[in-house]
Order: sequence, then structure tokens, then C-alpha cells
Amino acid sequence: KPYTDMSFGMGKRGYPAICMTQHAARTFCKWLSAKTGRYYRLPTEAEWEYACRAGTRTRYSFGDDAEQLGDYAWYYENSNDRYQKVGRKKPNPWGLHDMHGNVAEWVLDQHVENFYKEGDGKVSHAPLAVPKTLYPRVVRGGGWDHDPEDCRSAARIASSEEWKEQDPQLPQSIWYHTDALNVGFRIVRPLVEPSEEEKAAKWDKSEPPQIDE
Repeated sequence: KPYTDMSFGMGKRGYPAICMTQHAARTFCKWLSAKTGRYYRLPTEAEWEYACRAGTRTRYSFGDDAEQLGDYAWYYENSNDRYQKVGRKKPNPWGLHDMHGNVAEWVLDQHVENFYKEGDGKVSHAPLAVPKTLYPRVVRGGGWDHDPEDCRSAARIASSEEWKEQDPQLPQSIWYHTDALNVGFRIVRPLVEPSEEEKAAKWDKSEPPQIDE
């Protein structure tokens, strides 16, 4: 059966890509890595939040006042019920746009409720909750139809099977979350490229392999 245009008429050029599964986002990273000869991947939750906060410790990268959110983010109060072109709002202190709102962004991690509390306050190097089940996994940042609470620097959103409710395919697609119109992704390129062994053991690891998402 044919799919609906996955931009849903909201725009393509200059807009974020939406409705992709984490598998699709990770596959894009592999394609881009092969095309450029540089290693790209999704960020971990910890990396994403570090970049979002940009050295801040407040609820948002611009402070604690949610009344200012509209200057930095597209969310339910100002988005006109659709995503918007990237880079139209103020950036965070490190010059990164749309870390709050517009579309929530995939990270590598499994959604583990108390993952960071389980560390007992100890410093962890490059923490990652390696995916072991298809659901839930993590998106961060909030999207165009989310409230200010979901757009906080620390806010975590768990993926769900409900994101495929309108999928016309049987079996359901490994590429599309047909109902996740507010989910996209952002990629990173490590300053120091990991070895092939490190990639396989951690950064590209997913159990079970994402072939039946």
C-alpha cells in the first residue's frame, strides 16, 4: 500500500525530516559515513543534553523562564500546528538552533527510567543505555506540538508502538513512524573517530538488531 507524503504538506526544503524510526536515522548516518569517509552517528542522551545545555544548569539553555521559550523554540503555542524551517529561532549559547522544540530528536539510548540515578552520583565516561528492546527508546528536546515542560533541557520522551498506528503495511515498516510528526533527528561527528571494534561494541550496537522495528 502507498504511504502518505511524510511531510504531510508541511514543507520539505529547509525543514526537518520527520516520521523516521530510530533505525532509519541510524541507517542515514551509515550512508553519510560511507559517502563522506567520515564517521557520523546519533548522539547519546548524555551528549545531546550536554550540547543542549551549552554550559547552563537552568531548565532551558536560555534560563528558567518559560515565557521566553517562544524566542528560542517552536512549540504548541506558536507553531501554528506544524513544524517550521530550521534555524529561525535564537540559538543556544553554543550557536545550536532548535535544541528546544520544532521536532524532538532521536538519540542512541534505550529509555531506562532511572538510568542516570543508578550511577550513584559517580562520574561516568560516555554513558549509553544500549538498546535491548524496540520500545521504548529516547527522543529529546520536544517538538512543535509539545508543551514547555517537554522542551526542557532535561526532558525525556519515550518512543511508543502507537507511533505506527496509521502504518498501512503488514508487517509494519522498519523505516517510518507514521504518527510521529514531531520526531526528527540530529547527528554528530566525533572529533576522534572510534576504531571499528569500538563502533561495533558500542556506538553501532543495538540488541535486538533493528530489523523488525
